Amino acid sequence: MSGSPQQQINLLAEQMNRAVVGQESVVHSLILALLSNGNVLLEGLPGTAKTRSIKTLAAILGVNLGRIQFTPDLLPADVTGSETYHESDSNQGQLTFQPGPIFNELVLADEINRAPAKVQAALLEAMEERQVTVAGKTYPLPPLFLVMATQNPIEQEGTYPLPEAQMDRFLFKVRVDYPDAASERAIVQMLQQEEGSNTTDLTPIDPTIILEAREAIQKVSVSSPVEKYLVDLVVATRHPESLSPALASWITIGSSPRASIALHRAARAEAWYQERDHVLPEDVRTVAPAVLRHRLMLSYDALADGIDSDQVVKELLALVAAG
Repeated sequence: MSGSPQQQINLLAEQMNRAVVGQESVVHSLILALLSNGNVLLEGLPGTAKTRSIKTLAAILGVNLGRIQFTPDLLPADVTGSETYHESDSNQGQLTFQPGPIFNELVLADEINRAPAKVQAALLEAMEERQVTVAGKTYPLPPLFLVMATQNPIEQEGTYPLPEAQMDRFLFKVRVDYPDAASERAIVQMLQQEEGSNTTDLTPIDPTIILEAREAIQKVSVSSPVEKYLVDLVVATRHPESLSPALASWITIGSSPRASIALHRAARAEAWYQERDHVLPEDVRTVAPAVLRHRLMLSYDALADGIDSDQVVKELLALVAAG
């Protein structure tokens, strides 16, 4: 199907929103992360279309989807793959690398916090370097690559909290809420129609469009005032006392420089998505909650008062001036 990269991305979003009803923010974040060459952590209760979102994205783009169900007995080799011994006809055995599910364009890391740290760490190199090292050999991952991890925010029994180093490698953390009543009714009707049909009305999109869009996003400009604004937001998380005593009492540890890089990348992708060749402060504000919410360590006072990271980011956006 012909059309500019922006038209194709708009079509991708339209189709995903038809298939994943009532989760527009999840769809938007997934597409922005793919355009930004980043990874996404979805936090939501079971049944909120987290898996359906990534499966629909893979189906439209016609790319391979690797699914890893994280469990306490999972091994790092179950993620990355391993070398296996094969005997040839000449009775001379050789080691052959068998790629794991991480070697797909899109990867679903389901319930990532149910596996121990050693397995979670197996994702670190793949997420950051776009490569995997097994037995001293390095194997590149596909150019079009995205990890979408999920975790349940309520059920904590038998889980292993993600270390800060791994959390920081997710471009976005997206909170998935229940759909409203109208959307839920539309979901029931849609699934009933799907059960009675063996066909799909998804229009395939060439995945190379994503790579073209990434090149175009590199050309989106960020003015000096906007650049200062996004850096000021991140620096304010480290020195909240300069803004307000309340904010200072809520934040224990602020965001790393990786947050500034993520804001810069995501804001440019948002500006391109909105068909602009330059970033506005509103683009930074749009992506800030998803970029910053998992990069803040809140104090016991904040947790005791029922203050979550979204409220802290909202306060930051209200107090830090743009331009």
